[in-house]
Amino acid sequence: MHKALFRPVIALIALTVLAATAGCGTGASQASAPVSFGPKTSAALHRTPAGRHSLVQWPTRPINFTEESRVGGAGQNTPIGVTTLHGPKSGFTGKVWVWAPPEYYEKRNANKGFPVMEALPGSYGFPVNYWIGSDLKLEESLAQWSKDGTSLPFIVVMPVLNPNDKQYYDGSDIPGQPKIGTWLSKDVPDLVRQNFRTLKTRDAWAIMGSSSGGFAALKNVLQNPETFKMAIPNGPDIVPDSPLWNGHAKEERENNPEVLARRLIARGGPPVYVAFQDGSRENTVLPKVRKFISQYGHGPVHTRLQIVPDGTHSAATYVQGLGEGTMRWVSARMTGPTA
Repeated sequence: MHKALFRPVIALIALTVLAATAGCGTGASQASAPVSFGPKTSAALHRTPAGRHSLVQWPTRPINFTEESRVGGAGQNTPIGVTTLHGPKSGFTGKVWVWAPPEYYEKRNANKGFPVMEALPGSYGFPVNYWIGSDLKLEESLAQWSKDGTSLPFIVVMPVLNPNDKQYYDGSDIPGQPKIGTWLSKDVPDLVRQNFRTLKTRDAWAIMGSSSGGFAALKNVLQNPETFKMAIPNGPDIVPDSPLWNGHAKEERENNPEVLARRLIARGGPPVYVAFQDGSRENTVLPKVRKFISQYGHGPVHTRLQIVPDGTHSAATYVQGLGEGTMRWVSARMTGPTA
């Protein structure tokens, strides 16, 4: 099991972020500065030239996020916002961080909806989602790849992965526990739709995660293909293994990617795309990923494996892999900004 390998890294990142609120390359942001990614009234949105029959999903209930930090470099000083979301469908309350790429703010794109990537951390992913960290530079890298033409400009949403740092919940609705599966697949995407210009198509929704978050990404694209077309599982677990499943074998089976893949193949779709990433030194993870691809990577389940040379079970390895081919493959199969 590889979840534990992320713990020291996450602890360091969490302490760094909480202590400094460092902007991704630009220094700290104003304390508690409000930031909004959509107009305050939806009425104004419906007067735009795109019209009601557009593919654009306009924001419905924009809120003020608190500015956590800013993204420098190719991110052009764009804000990362954070809010505490009380999930109406899951009943779970947790923090969610959001970021929009520089293209989102450009006048020429004012009537366009943008693709979305839900990014999940490894280990417990609580109380901080490490993808907001300035050392990993996920947002800055995505902005640069978009500028270079090797990636679409993604809105990135970064929720907490678990309700605490004591147990893994496998990104699932385990009986008697907080409904983390519903939180990740329903409440978090709804928050994005309420606050950003998105698109009314699954072709514009991806979910990425590392280790335990990679399992959640893999499971979600197979379990919720009506929401997500693309998953990027980084060094993922392949089957559920939370001790909280004890006594709930039927429900555990309903959240097993192998079972979900077989069912999706049997019914013929809809097609999903799974861009696995692993470091070349992940000696226990790689065989399991290769076995999954061999058994289930056919029919509507399209797979790809990016192996990062000399890579380890780490978020830094997976950002490297994104830039070495994964984001180009992902972006070629998704819908970009559209009016």
